[in-house]
Amino acid sequence: MPYEDGHDDEGAGAVVRLYGEPFDSGFARAAEHLLAAETTAARAVYEEMLAVAESIEDSPDVRFLRAHLLSDLASVLRTASDLPGAQEAVERSHGLLDGVASVPMGPRGRQLWLEVLLKTLLARADLLRVTGRLDEALARLDEAAAALHEFDDPEGLRAAEIGLNRVLLLMDRGEWGAAEENASALLTTVRATELETVPRLLTALGLICSSTGRFDQAEDYLARAEERYRALGDTGEQRSLLAHRAYVAMERGDLDTAERLFAEASAFFERQRRFGDLAVCEQARAHLAGQRGDIAGAGELMAVSLARFERLGASIAAADTRLLGAQQAYDRGDVAEMQRLAQEAREVYQEREVYERCAQVDLMLARALEDNLNRTDHGDHERESLATALSLALPAALTLEAARYDFVTAHARSQWLELANDAMRLVFRLALRRQDQGLLFELVEHRAAGASLALDRTPLFARDASPAEPPGSAEDSAAVFPSAAMKAHGHPDGPVALGGVAAEAAVSAGLRVAPPPKVRMSADSGRVALQEYIAAAEFRYHRPIVNADEVPFWSTDDLAGRPVVQIRLADAGDLFMTWIWAGGASGFGTGQGLEDEIDRAVRALAAALPGAAEGAEGMRRAFDSGALADRESERRLARLLAEALWPEALTAQIRQVSERLGRPLVRIQPSPRVAQVPWELLAVDADGTRLIDLADVVTTVPASLRRRHPAAPPTADTVTDTDPDTDAVVLVLDPRVPGFRADSPLGSVLGPPGSDPELLALLRGRLDAGAVLPSVAGPAEAFRRTDLDRDWLSGVLRKGARRLMYVGHVSGAPVEGGQSEDGALHLCCGSQTDGLVDPVRTHRPLSAKDLLLGTLPLSADGEPGARIWPAPPRVALIGCESGGDLRFAESFGLATAMLHNGAELVTATRWVLPTSFAFHRLAGLPASVRPLSEAIVAVDTAHEHRDPVRRLGRWQREQLDRWRAGGRIEHSPLLWAAMTCMVV
Repeated sequence: MPYEDGHDDEGAGAVVRLYGEPFDSGFARAAEHLLAAETTAARAVYEEMLAVAESIEDSPDVRFLRAHLLSDLASVLRTASDLPGAQEAVERSHGLLDGVASVPMGPRGRQLWLEVLLKTLLARADLLRVTGRLDEALARLDEAAAALHEFDDPEGLRAAEIGLNRVLLLMDRGEWGAAEENASALLTTVRATELETVPRLLTALGLICSSTGRFDQAEDYLARAEERYRALGDTGEQRSLLAHRAYVAMERGDLDTAERLFAEASAFFERQRRFGDLAVCEQARAHLAGQRGDIAGAGELMAVSLARFERLGASIAAADTRLLGAQQAYDRGDVAEMQRLAQEAREVYQEREVYERCAQVDLMLARALEDNLNRTDHGDHERESLATALSLALPAALTLEAARYDFVTAHARSQWLELANDAMRLVFRLALRRQDQGLLFELVEHRAAGASLALDRTPLFARDASPAEPPGSAEDSAAVFPSAAMKAHGHPDGPVALGGVAAEAAVSAGLRVAPPPKVRMSADSGRVALQEYIAAAEFRYHRPIVNADEVPFWSTDDLAGRPVVQIRLADAGDLFMTWIWAGGASGFGTGQGLEDEIDRAVRALAAALPGAAEGAEGMRRAFDSGALADRESERRLARLLAEALWPEALTAQIRQVSERLGRPLVRIQPSPRVAQVPWELLAVDADGTRLIDLADVVTTVPASLRRRHPAAPPTADTVTDTDPDTDAVVLVLDPRVPGFRADSPLGSVLGPPGSDPELLALLRGRLDAGAVLPSVAGPAEAFRRTDLDRDWLSGVLRKGARRLMYVGHVSGAPVEGGQSEDGALHLCCGSQTDGLVDPVRTHRPLSAKDLLLGTLPLSADGEPGARIWPAPPRVALIGCESGGDLRFAESFGLATAMLHNGAELVTATRWVLPTSFAFHRLAGLPASVRPLSEAIVAVDTAHEHRDPVRRLGRWQREQLDRWRAGGRIEHSPLLWAAMTCMVV
């Protein structure tokens, strides 16, 4: 950025007095030309001034003036796509600066020398970056960061520029997560918001969001950038945003808008002779032409783009165009040309260590092999061809999937998975075609292992250049088109730290995760699921796929005395299932549900459930027309779900085991798509036999949540040998939420205290049996209390308890947001309470994020949530969607947070619960019938039982029998089938 773009006391646009005339006015005139996108005019001014400077008698001051002019000219030449000229100007400037470095100069002169040196280093880094020499570019940025320590930078201008260039370098390497985090952090540190760095950062964030599937956010960032450029009077950059908007439209699938905007941007760049930007637009237009079936037009545009990139020396961008050309060659049936172009592109990527693009080439080749297998008969060579396709596709798919761990937020990770999942669907298709049951089993086990919570990872911008996982990237499978204005590239050395940005400037409360543990498939051999493919991925693409921890895929619980079948499901277009028997029974199997049938069944279930987003209307619909409120409709739904989801072979095995060994336990880990399915209800045969008739059912969570180290016991300062509360039952019953009346959305769920005989009897029994917290004189005092906040809960849990039951409001997180950790309990916490979610009026909920992260994001000496709220062995969360964790790609909601914090079993709900009042108002039940109260008593009774899963299952079977016999609404699965026990 030219020195004159800064501000001084004389105001913007004033001539800065540095060198005298004609230079001071010349600098100002050139800056005006650049703001008006008059690049040719600005270049002419600098060249004219340089000619004058070179005619002046040589001296250190004159050499420094020439260095300053050359540094600014290099930036202009870079904008005008004259990369050789820019390179020559940068080298001359750097040489002149080195030549006067030891000349005595006053403090102001030293600062000016440092200023020009920093600009020159940044210009050099930018040139290296655009020509694909990424390691050298990073070295120049490191050199600039070192020089910054001596530079007086009160507004943070140069620090922001270094930070921005690091963000752009991260983007070029495909390190989208690190780039987003650093760009967001940098925005909070830029003190002078009128600096040009701000809209450039906003533009970068727009491109990051677009490249990772978040199009609304991308458009918002670009709109904010345009506002900033308009305020700065920078019409050139406003016009440049056309190409970025076009890229967002193209990624979103709005091809007409994309084509129009790319054409406008191309015309502007051609007038400005910005041939590098023009080549990017031509590359994009070639892709659009291919999408529309214009083979000739696509080929012509691709050839022009490739020629421009090659003339500019932009080797990686040229390779991207070759990759696009390879896809187009395959689309027109020219396999030989596809292979040639793809190989040429891969050689460049390999040489430049752009491993993400290497993975992209491998995926393209694997897709081509699959397509060829579909079109032609490979005969005896088919198995070999499938093995080759899998050897290409599976390591690449694992790498793209693992790239999500770079992102700070679960929302960004979930959107990235939408892009990466297509590669994994390819892998499942290939494994299925090969009829490789063992590989399918391992694929499901790996996918079901889940992400690991990373409590010890600090934000990347706060690190000191310490290496981390090497990044990767992915593209939408339908397109090979590279990320347009900012190319995506991977790198083995991991993310880089921002230079000159204070670590405390932006503390992220995002929930960080790490790769899953290794899944050990055999106790004898020590084999790890997909081990050869994981090794290939880590070797080829330099990204960790799993972490160092290892978990067995089988259950490690004490299973003596009852047979158990562990079932796991994975979404990959179709639904894939694996199961294995233990506890006296043996055997395993795999199953597959067709995508259309699964989707139809899941839609039918969703239509029957009260939707959280619909509020009271959703509950009314569930009672009026929902399938779970009518006996015959529910029976048909149960059969539809079973036919789509449940293998008949598994039903037969369950019957056989039950006859020989007694009622088995079904441990099922659902995939996100089927996480709300009430498995107990499935009508597993034509006679209407339900799964719960044959077995007890428990929900399991990902293996990554298994505690490999036991939870720390209560400390000596919180527990004494005589403390009666260590065996207490903690009851949080309908707490009063500050600022919300009893009849409001966060009002009472159980009615006036003391009005429910069943609940009063429950409390009386608990008080007679032992310690109950909070301490109350009578049963009615336990309801609608105002003192049950997070600090109170922390205190009683730290002292130790054997059980926790919460009955009250739960706010579930929207699945489309991807952030399960936003699910929250509503205690008595006021809005001034510290926490990690925003207040709701006068109240701050206690979120799963709080339970997991505790105060780690809030202070340097913060504690993790497991220490602040250690969970007792058994927890009941009776509230709307309290067990909705598994609907998310990352399961870190309330129930799994309790398991992470030490619980062995959590009873939670799969969907929004109707209260007893809802049954009275919507179904006309008399006030004396309280279905929710009966459910609370049943859960409490089960949690006091030696085998809570079996006890709760018995109650559910009793409810099912009543429902089948009489069809009364109070026995409807609408309430009781929502309950599930969750274990690790």
